[in-house]
Amino acid sequence: MTDLISELRRIASALGARPALSGERDHYVYKDLIAVVDTLAGELSAKGIRRAALIADNSPAWVIVDLACLQAGIALIPIPGFFSQAQLTNVLASSAADTLISDRLSSDPQLQIVCDSAGVVATAFNCLPELTAWPLAVAAHNTSMPRGTAKITYTSGSTGAPKGVCLSAPNLFATATALNAALSTSTLRRHLAVLPLATLLENVAGVYAGLLRGAEVVLPGLQSLGWAGSSGLEVSELANNISRWQPDSFVSLPQILKDLIALVERDHWQPPASLLFVAVGGARVAPEQIAQARELGFPVYEGYGLSECGSVVSLNTPGGERPGSAGKVLSHCDVEIVEGQVIVKGNVYLGYLNGEEDPFAQALATGDLGEVDDNGFLWLKGRSKNLLVSSYGRNISPEWPESELMAYAGVTQCLVIGDAEAYCSALIFITPGYSYDDIGQYIRECNQRLPDYAQLKCWAALPKRLTVADGLLTANGRLQRDAILTAYPELLAHCYPSIVYSQAGSQRHFRSSGQTIRRLDTDTQRRSNGEQHDLL
Repeated sequence: MTDLISELRRIASALGARPALSGERDHYVYKDLIAVVDTLAGELSAKGIRRAALIADNSPAWVIVDLACLQAGIALIPIPGFFSQAQLTNVLASSAADTLISDRLSSDPQLQIVCDSAGVVATAFNCLPELTAWPLAVAAHNTSMPRGTAKITYTSGSTGAPKGVCLSAPNLFATATALNAALSTSTLRRHLAVLPLATLLENVAGVYAGLLRGAEVVLPGLQSLGWAGSSGLEVSELANNISRWQPDSFVSLPQILKDLIALVERDHWQPPASLLFVAVGGARVAPEQIAQARELGFPVYEGYGLSECGSVVSLNTPGGERPGSAGKVLSHCDVEIVEGQVIVKGNVYLGYLNGEEDPFAQALATGDLGEVDDNGFLWLKGRSKNLLVSSYGRNISPEWPESELMAYAGVTQCLVIGDAEAYCSALIFITPGYSYDDIGQYIRECNQRLPDYAQLKCWAALPKRLTVADGLLTANGRLQRDAILTAYPELLAHCYPSIVYSQAGSQRHFRSSGQTIRRLDTDTQRRSNGEQHDLL
């Protein structure tokens, strides 16, 4: 029995009648939750399941399957519902899942194609009849998985072959308990799950941490929350759920926070006074945007984490924060800075699927640049692989000017570019209702806050919003930088006229002519299409 299940038994013994999970139809108090987890664990074991893939809507049933797999010692592979058929096929094959558990096997043609096998019969669970288990044929070579793997989480939905991160039950438990220790001064009794449960951040920081502090975890379906596959979120539906459920806490991505702020300003929606803690992570958030959110009623606190570390590594909290930082390093891990890079020790993953297993590995080189101050707060300076080096030899983290731009309601998405060039530029998706002049004026204001080498001298408007489905965002909303530049070579060529590009079929080629880029002598110059702009 894992530590997490043991602790839930203790909580159920003490607080058995307290609400644990609440969905749109099903509700469980703690004593009933433990009972159904035990029952389902028995059913899973009786079926001989060793590795189970789970693709289902947010609901109490999703969490019960997750906990039952922990109880039964079964490795669980949560799959995002928006994965394409190719991605789904790859995940099932690479993970060697022997069973697919879902609430939509009978209604989803994509799943039926993937699972189609002569003579195979799907069966429902007695205790959770809405879920069906479908046996899968496992490749004879079997997939290499580190010993002790309790969960395999996929780090990105951006390619046909996302990488599987293998995590242990102690790793997940340590992260959730460290989070609760950091939040010990806050009384958080109702958590609203806003993100898909296949997202590790919601799974660990939302569900596990919530249950381990005896809170009620509210689990509306994704459609009810306003999610439309991978294409985005209808924020008004999310706001309706926040108003309906009156949560103390929820976990947000930066874009969701931005959309909620816009809703308050545009439609005068008011977040409930019940909110005490809103964690935001996934990308840097400008301190000005944090301050703006708090003024509008969102008690926002920024954090930092990685799938390979079981989710959260550091967090600002009501009991201790440094605006602009990624928060104080949590007690379950240590962070060192080696040659400017963030190294996490003490609570890291077991390895990747089909990768070499190193039982002595205790450290993870994150690829993030940063520093830790004397009080234990982590200050991030961008990704090492994203670092732009100007033609003048200056190092620029694009996340810095990007966070400044994203603080403006008129900028929905942006990508800052300029590697090996004389100046920085930005590709921007403009929020509907804002003009090109609005964006240009805000960029000039941003430039006043940035050093000359990080200022934006040109920008171009993206023709449509970047999405996961297009392969231009990761599953948690991070920019796929190279893919975006490949998708929009004409915007890159506008920002840097020295870049020559050509297209041959779907293949795009880039090279620099080495010409000196001249600065324009006009304040704003537009091309005839009105979508690309050069700033002095």
